[in-house]
Amino acid sequence: MRLEAISWERLTDALARHAEALKAADGGPWPKVAVDGAPAAPTGRLAESVAEALRTRGRSVHVVSTQGFLRPASLRYEYGKQDPDSYYDSWFDTGALWREVFGPLEAGASGRVLPDLWDPVTDRATRSPYRQLPEGTVLIVHGPLLLGNWFPFDLSVHLHLSPGALQRRTEKTEQWVLPAFRRYEDEADPVASADVVVRADHPDHLAWSGPG
Repeated sequence: MRLEAISWERLTDALARHAEALKAADGGPWPKVAVDGAPAAPTGRLAESVAEALRTRGRSVHVVSTQGFLRPASLRYEYGKQDPDSYYDSWFDTGALWREVFGPLEAGASGRVLPDLWDPVTDRATRSPYRQLPEGTVLIVHGPLLLGNWFPFDLSVHLHLSPGALQRRTEKTEQWVLPAFRRYEDEADPVASADVVVRADHPDHLAWSGPG
């Protein structure tokens, strides 16, 4: 894959322009964008930057972090607090994302979504109110391990870190998750499956594959 250098500003603008023209594949009025990457990659920064660029264009945007859809600690830590297979398979509540985010945005559905479900700090339900998304709202979901769950994204962006960069930029206390991302590379192959790949080994010196 050929990559070319790009600044944050140009990347944000290019992705916003691409997202602005998106049509949902299911024929509904809510196009869906993934910003996928390990916790060491700046998925939240990119998602919020693209969202702000879309808003300046007059487009409604709803941003969801998968950190708001973690399972309760009793389920996440069932096999210990540092089990990489558990992190890969059961930390994120994909069922809740389908039920509370993607399902309501299918063609003909209500457009009424839940912004988050679980607070990992308090280990309690957030009790956030539902939000009614106007037709034409762009959904942007960001976080790790997004591309192996058959989520109905109309544009998928993968922030890729080389193994060395991933290890360097992952906190020492979080290094136990690294085998989960090796498994992700093997099973989901996000570099091949994403529409756009952004090499983010250095957060301020990016390279990308183009708009797909």
